[in-house]
Amino acid sequence: MNYIIAIDQSTSATKAMLFNEQCNMLKRVNSVHKQYYPKAGWVEHDAEEIFDNVLKATAELLKDEDMSGNTYSLAITNQRETVVVWDKNTGKPVCNAVVWQCMRGADICNELKEKGYGKLVQEKSGLLIDPYFAASGAKWILDNVPGARQKAEQGELLMGTIDSWLVWKLTEGRNHVSDYTNASRTMLMNIHTLDWDYELLNLFTIPRSMMPELLPCDGVFGETTLGGILNEPITIAGVLGDSHGALAGQMCFEAGLGKATYGTGSSVMVNIGENAAQAPDGLVTSIGFAACGKVFYAFEGNIHSTGATLKWLEQQLKMISSPAEVEAEATSVENSGGVYFVPAFAGLGAPWWNDSVKAAVFGMTLATTRAHFLRAALESIAYQVNDLVQAMIVKAGIELKELRVDGGPTKNHFLMQFQADCLRVPINCSDVEEASALGAVVMNGLSRKVWASFEEVARLRKGKWRLEAQDNEDSIKSLVDGWHAAVGQLIK
Repeated sequence: MNYIIAIDQSTSATKAMLFNEQCNMLKRVNSVHKQYYPKAGWVEHDAEEIFDNVLKATAELLKDEDMSGNTYSLAITNQRETVVVWDKNTGKPVCNAVVWQCMRGADICNELKEKGYGKLVQEKSGLLIDPYFAASGAKWILDNVPGARQKAEQGELLMGTIDSWLVWKLTEGRNHVSDYTNASRTMLMNIHTLDWDYELLNLFTIPRSMMPELLPCDGVFGETTLGGILNEPITIAGVLGDSHGALAGQMCFEAGLGKATYGTGSSVMVNIGENAAQAPDGLVTSIGFAACGKVFYAFEGNIHSTGATLKWLEQQLKMISSPAEVEAEATSVENSGGVYFVPAFAGLGAPWWNDSVKAAVFGMTLATTRAHFLRAALESIAYQVNDLVQAMIVKAGIELKELRVDGGPTKNHFLMQFQADCLRVPINCSDVEEASALGAVVMNGLSRKVWASFEEVARLRKGKWRLEAQDNEDSIKSLVDGWHAAVGQLIK
């Protein structure tokens, strides 16, 4: 038997999972790491703790495995923009990793924006200048850690996202590599040439000698004994960032297929095909994934409050005792009675991007009931995803074929049907528990020729259900227009 060990190194924990070649997850081990908040707005991780957790989790995962006669390999998916800088001679990080949530690079980014570099950075990297991405964190480290700048210029330091750090450690310093998807989230890669961009490196004053070699997601990244856990080395193949992993794990292998993860907020990514296009205002273009000799690009955007809206109704307003209650209430009335709820608790995210807006409710009358209010709150989730997806497909000039979904709110049948009605395309929910890890497994299998093509692996996708848009286009258009009118009152 061939088994794939998948490492999913996320912001809060490291998961080690074992998959077979039918894309079935057989077991999983979870190991949490500490979060460090040294100053307001700063977030750090201990990169060595993360690596130790990878070894501990994989050891636990494999302890009862009879590995004789079976073949194993390793795949990796990871939190994307978190950056590590380490000494290539000692193997020690020069400081804690700067996490994607960290705002210490804000001044660096603001200065570059004020000098007018926004257009250049977006044209080359597909990204907006923002401390969310790795470059400003890396520059901050070189500028502020004593001796770091000098060592970097002498060629003694390396940098990378978490995937690069893990592979370097797993290969005992033999391989300093990264994949196209993680690299495309640094603000340092030219997504058109598929290489580090000297102009961007100079902009952030980062020496080229620090940067890893870049490979497609289905590349071979090295060999490892997992820190001596194994007697013989296994292949590391299949590496990509977590959101890209979810896109691949949902088998969105062609233009017009997209994925939406419904969580506290919602992450939406749509495959726009093999040509990079400039994203709509406030969104970014990244490399979706690269495999089988092809590179697919994607638009990506994030919505602040989707599942968080339901939590607010439960915890703050005490209107429900659990999110599961909302569906029954929402379907007890024919419609929202003209009520629109705009959940701008942290401002409006993509595609509106207005941080100054506050949450608001419109259209209430003396006839408004609790059920109308709850239905309006639920509908707001679908409206926001619809706005984001429509902005993406219009800009890319593509037709959305299907939205593939995961996350807790997908259990709400009313919400998912309303989402299909708004988008006018099918909503497809798979039964995959760990979409990001599965994406890494897919890339691993393509690398090792387990599957010869995207089409072959796509046949393994298992769908739980699929909802088509109902014959209600005119009424839905009227509702969406009402939503836009409500939002317009807040942002005018």
